[in-house]
Amino acid sequence: MYGWVFRHLPGPMRVRVPLAVLLVLAAVAILLFLVFPMVESHLPATSVTVGD
Repeated sequence: MYGWVFRHLPGPMRVRVPLAVLLVLAAVAILLFLVFPMVESHLPATSVTVGD
C-alpha cells in the first residue's frame, strides 16, 4: 500500500519525499484531532480493574 501511494505521487524523488512526509503528518493529525476524540467516548477507560 505504501509503495502504491509513493509511486502515484507526482514529481521526482526530491518532491515525492516531502509529499509523503506531509501525507503521513496529515494522517496523524486527522487521527489525533478527529478520530481518536470521537472514539474515546466509546472506550471503557473509566472501568479499570487492575490492582484488585
